[in-house]
Amino acid sequence: MLKSILSGDFPRSRILSIMLVLTFIGLAVAPFMLSGARPLNTAATICIFIVLVASYDLLLGYTGIVSFAHTMFYGIGAYGVGLALDAMGPSWWAVFTGLASALALALVLALMIGLFSLRVRAIFYAMITLAVASAFAILASQLSDFTGGEDGKTFKVPEILSPGFKLIEAEIFGRSIDGKLLTYYLVFTACLLLFLFMLRVVNSPFGRVLQAIRENDFRAEALGYRTVVYRTLANCLAALIAALAGALMALWLRYVGPKTFLSFEVMTDILLIVVIGGMGTLYGAVVGAALFIFAQNYLQSLMAEASEALAGVPILAQAVHPDRWMLWLGILFVLSVYFFPTGIVGKLRNRK
Repeated sequence: MLKSILSGDFPRSRILSIMLVLTFIGLAVAPFMLSGARPLNTAATICIFIVLVASYDLLLGYTGIVSFAHTMFYGIGAYGVGLALDAMGPSWWAVFTGLASALALALVLALMIGLFSLRVRAIFYAMITLAVASAFAILASQLSDFTGGEDGKTFKVPEILSPGFKLIEAEIFGRSIDGKLLTYYLVFTACLLLFLFMLRVVNSPFGRVLQAIRENDFRAEALGYRTVVYRTLANCLAALIAALAGALMALWLRYVGPKTFLSFEVMTDILLIVVIGGMGTLYGAVVGAALFIFAQNYLQSLMAEASEALAGVPILAQAVHPDRWMLWLGILFVLSVYFFPTGIVGKLRNRK
């Protein structure tokens, strides 16, 4: 049963298995174990970024494609759902219409980028995707009447997903069964299914061909595989999954804006998580996203507490001042790359 669910791709490390199980349990019970909006928002963001990062790993880790357009597809999914709900009202019909439109646009753009750009090599393809993504971000910012410009747009979601909705009056384990809780489990379930789907893809014959292209595209071509076709298909698949992740984030935040979905900072976060977790291992997306998003949300708070505790030692108190959290996040990243050059998952799997 477990072999079928994981598509035969087991963690192959006791420590990694424990980390994955704890992450799954933590995310599954987060609404009932944690109180307040911030912890729940952190858990939902981890779920969505696991899918977003894993979809990018299909390109970078499994196919060897360096793309900077992934946030564009992420933003397309978010804007598709958000603008449809804003224009058509908070209905499921608006959600599905916006999602279908976003997926169609993402597929067309991914196909065009694949057909016209994947014939070029490495850095040239990366620059083309960066140019396309930048143009799309500028377009979203300039069309303020339609997209809300730099400020973005807030919108209402279907009633069952709205915070004011209550499925039942009684509380379960001290938690009200409201629209926010239902939205969280919609996000959690959708992300789990998408991740298991990607596991199936990378462990299928199609996934093996992608890995062969990554290792040596000339040899794969010589064996009869049309590498451009497989790269284009991988690009389209990754784009569709990224768009779905964007749609889920839009439903969770009830907001769309260029800084949240289309900025290069989001692309940088994706790259950092892939490197920290380990390229070519979808489990790396789980470990990397959990650690990175948690650090991003709580490192500053932890440093503030440490700074207060070290008030009697001025030098140390200043060193861990919360305003320097980005510095320490960067140091942690450098250390993780130094001690885990193949990523955390790669290191754990290669451990004797």
